[in-house]
Amino acid sequence: MTTTAEPEQGNHRATYREVLAEPRFRLLFSTRTVAVTADSLRITTFSVLVFAATGSALFSALAFGIGFLPQLFGSLLLGSLADRLPPRALIAGGYALECAAALLLALVRMPIAVSLGVVALVALATPVFSGASSRLVAQWLEGDAYVLGRSLNNIASSGAQLLGLALGGVAVAVLGPRRALAVSAVLYLGCALAVRLRLPRLQPGAFGSDRGDGGAVRASLRGAGLLLRGRTVRRLMLAQWLPSAFVAGAEGLIVAYAGGRHFAPGWYAVLMSCLPVGMLVGDLLVGRLLRPLTRERLVVPLIALMGLPLVGFAAEPGVGVSSCLLLLCGFGFAYGLGLQRPFLDALPQDGQGQAFGLLGSGNMTLQGVGPACFGSVATGIGTGGAIALAGGAAVLTAGWILSWHSHTSPVPGPNCSTGSENGTEQHACSPPAQ
Repeated sequence: MTTTAEPEQGNHRATYREVLAEPRFRLLFSTRTVAVTADSLRITTFSVLVFAATGSALFSALAFGIGFLPQLFGSLLLGSLADRLPPRALIAGGYALECAAALLLALVRMPIAVSLGVVALVALATPVFSGASSRLVAQWLEGDAYVLGRSLNNIASSGAQLLGLALGGVAVAVLGPRRALAVSAVLYLGCALAVRLRLPRLQPGAFGSDRGDGGAVRASLRGAGLLLRGRTVRRLMLAQWLPSAFVAGAEGLIVAYAGGRHFAPGWYAVLMSCLPVGMLVGDLLVGRLLRPLTRERLVVPLIALMGLPLVGFAAEPGVGVSSCLLLLCGFGFAYGLGLQRPFLDALPQDGQGQAFGLLGSGNMTLQGVGPACFGSVATGIGTGGAIALAGGAAVLTAGWILSWHSHTSPVPGPNCSTGSENGTEQHACSPPAQ
């Protein structure tokens, strides 16, 4: 006998007020927002510092991206620690490590190669403490509240990135790049102290333990292999990685496009801000107004909405049309909200921290690769054509996701978990979370 109780529960729409009523989430949310502001400040300021020292656009670009690319390697080699170490010490230690690195860059005059190495080493550890934080959020927020928690993080991240860019410009102008780096160190320190003093101390049984499987590196490689061999998890990761990587490739060409079209000075900054503004509005509207099952059905249309506006750059539009196209593209980023619940339900219970770390690090790495790839394409077909090609690739990704199921929804149904054990997928559909 069938009932409508489970679909109604699975389609329950939470509110942002409910999510923010969880004090432990509020702590992780607020510290993460401050940390994103510090990240944006540190990244841009470090790039300015390197360019001032070398006069090299290449080294400046390396300084900008060096904190992204090593994250995938860190997740593969150290990711299991997100499930094996106490979360409070891990998260607070991660922020403290970021603080120490920023202070080192601010106070010690090192060769450029050494300073780049410092940032890269910190990036190796980033997936570990970010994975531990994401795992706690998944444990404390259930059902649609978890999805809205991710939505709030996305909204706050967009605003924090804009604030960090603005703060970086002011701090460099007023204090100079090294003292501006010290400001980012202070922000990281505040996050570390807040987590250390206010986050509850969890007992070992609450976050997993060392299972005697040969050490952190071996366990991390084994865990990553099991996750990526599971077809459902692998597809859901690629669905979150690829569209954003293609859009990042287009975003990396905005400055060159504005210069090639001879837009007035400063318009490139307006164009670049359109994407995060569109992302903020999209996450707010899709997260707040739509029911969970509706969000999951809109994954493919929203990915198409990311790509199709970029195809319009093949006509090399002016400032006004370009701004509108980028706003629409940013709105499409809300597709990720429809993948959060299926992805969480597909994860094995004992490896969520590593899975979240791998998801984030893969996303950051591919967003670093995207601009390099489409930048190379732009040398042959022009920036407008390369941006359009990136948009077309995102649309093709939407078609690929649509092809997953010929007669069902484009993403796995809610609360059907897929785990991998001994290389074999196991499916266990459970009732919706209460």
